[in-house]
Amino acid sequence: MKHFRFPAAVFFAAITLSLASCNAGTEEKTDETKTDSNTVTEPVPVPSGPASIMIIRHKVTDYTKWKAGYDAHDSSRLANGLHNYVVARGTEDSNMVLVAVRMDDVEKAKAFAASKELKERMKQLGISGTPVVDFLESIMNDTSALQSTVRVMVRHKVKDWDAWKKAFDSHMQTRTDAGLTDRVVAHSVGDTHNVTLVFAVSDMDKAKTFMKSDDLKNKMKEAGVDGPPDMFFYKVVQKY
Repeated sequence: MKHFRFPAAVFFAAITLSLASCNAGTEEKTDETKTDSNTVTEPVPVPSGPASIMIIRHKVTDYTKWKAGYDAHDSSRLANGLHNYVVARGTEDSNMVLVAVRMDDVEKAKAFAASKELKERMKQLGISGTPVVDFLESIMNDTSALQSTVRVMVRHKVKDWDAWKKAFDSHMQTRTDAGLTDRVVAHSVGDTHNVTLVFAVSDMDKAKTFMKSDDLKNKMKEAGVDGPPDMFFYKVVQKY
């Protein structure tokens, strides 16, 4: 996958962009009670299909402070064609934050993420470590409501997209039996060798067992997956 590693300041800039779309006149207070729940009320689903999505993953020192700053810059993100999609926190480390936004224009999003304006904003918030930003083109994006808000994101490289996709599709029932529901199938913008997948998780134990199974390893080898996958389990905190 095409991963863009930004200096800390740039990374927050990308984050502050992400919430530019939908505060629709009311502020929603995010609290620990909401984060610890396995279910949230999701809005009426929009049609599934292709979408350009920017995903940002990073660690924060203070989630509440970060989220307040994130919510404060909706207008700037919207002005640059970035629309709210998902805010999530890691299941193993709740200070690991994932933000996904829809992009109207990939190049415009990249330029804004690297702007001085965003660099200055990031200095005010507590982002630790180096963020990873992916610019993705999804070929499937299921936005229908599900009771479970737990997800797992899998990222890996493939030798050939078509061969990989054929093997991936043939393994769907096995994923379903492991408590996984396909949500997103995507590749990096302009590069089909870098694949990103998102699955809803209905049974964490079964899902983790499956992810470590020889069956999955063999299927990935058959599909031409190059190198070990990167897996991140998280819980959706807010969906727009």
